[in-house]
Amino acid sequence: MRCIVRELGVAISVVLLASCSHTSPPAVHAAPPPGSEAPRAKREVRLTGIVEAVHSSKVLVPQIWGPGGALTLTKLIPNGSEVKEGDVVALFDNTTQADSLRDTQAKYDDLGHQVEQKQAQNRADFEKRTSDLKQAEADLAKAEMELQKGPILAEIDRLKDEEKVGISRKHVESLKKSMAFHDKADAASLRILELQRDRQKVALERAQTNMSKLELKANLSGMVAHQNLYRNNSMGHAQEGDQLYRGQPLVSIFDPSEMLVRCAVGEPDGAALLPGMRATVYLDAYPDLVLPAHFEFASPVASSAFGSPIKTFTAVFKLDQHDSHLMPDLSAAVVLEDPAGGAGGAK
Repeated sequence: MRCIVRELGVAISVVLLASCSHTSPPAVHAAPPPGSEAPRAKREVRLTGIVEAVHSSKVLVPQIWGPGGALTLTKLIPNGSEVKEGDVVALFDNTTQADSLRDTQAKYDDLGHQVEQKQAQNRADFEKRTSDLKQAEADLAKAEMELQKGPILAEIDRLKDEEKVGISRKHVESLKKSMAFHDKADAASLRILELQRDRQKVALERAQTNMSKLELKANLSGMVAHQNLYRNNSMGHAQEGDQLYRGQPLVSIFDPSEMLVRCAVGEPDGAALLPGMRATVYLDAYPDLVLPAHFEFASPVASSAFGSPIKTFTAVFKLDQHDSHLMPDLSAAVVLEDPAGGAGGAK
C-alpha cells in the first residue's frame, strides 16, 4: 500500500513540472537576398589643430634707432577691443626721444646757418680776389703804356718801366694761380659743412621716425588680442608701466569674420581629404559649440619627426560660420567623415 501511494505522488509531481515549463520556439533569421552586401559602418577621421584668423597682423614693440634699452609702455588698448585701421593701439614714453629730437634739430639748424655763412664768405672772398686781379691787370696795362714811351725817355727811366712791367705781369700770373687754389679750398670747406649738415639731417629724420614709432597704430580693422610676453620673470600680457624690449610681441589684430583651423594630418589620413569636403569643428574651450567648416587646401610637402616613420602635412579648414567665441590660438578638433567608408581611408 505504501508503494502505491509513493508512486502516485511521484506521478503527480511530474505532471505539475511539465505544466509549468515553457519551451521557446527557435529564432529564424532572414537570409540576405543573393548578391547583396551588408551596409558598411561610417568611419570618421578626427584631427586636432589651432584656430587662426585669415587676416591678422602682430604689433611689436618698436625698433628705434639709437642706443638700446627698455621702452616704458604708457598706454595700451584693452584686450578684445574693436579697432579700425589707423587707430592708436599703444603708446610708449617719448621723453628721451623728445630730448634727442630737440638736440638733433638744434645741431641741424646750426650747421645750416654755418653753410649759409660759409657761402656768403666764399662769395665775398671771390669778389675781393676778382677785384685784386683786375687791379693788378690795370697796373700791368699802365706799366706797358709807360714802357711805350721808351724812345723819348732816358735810359734809366726806360729800364725802370721794363722792371715795372715784369713785376706787374708776374703779379697778375700769381693772382690767377692763387685765385684758382682759393676757389678750390673754399668749395672744399663748403662741401665739408654741407656733408655735416646732410648727415645731421639724416639723424634728425631718424629722431623724428623714432618719435612716430612710439605711437603704434592698427594697420587693419578687427579685434585686438593681447600677446603673452616675458615680463617680471613670468609670461603674461603687457600692462601699462612695463619695461619692454624691442621686437617683443605686444598685441595681435585679427579679422574675426574669417577664421580657419590649421591641422597636422598624418599621411595615412591623406586619402580622406577631398576638395571642398565638409567637416565639423569642436572647440576644446567650448565643448557645446559646434561649427561647420570645409576643407580649403593642404600642403604638398610632408615631413616626419626624428625617428618617426609616419609623416605629417598641414591641412587648412575654413569655418563657414562666425561666432563671438572664436579667438586665435584656441585648440580645436576637426571631425570629417571618411568617404571611402574605411576602405583605403584612415587606419
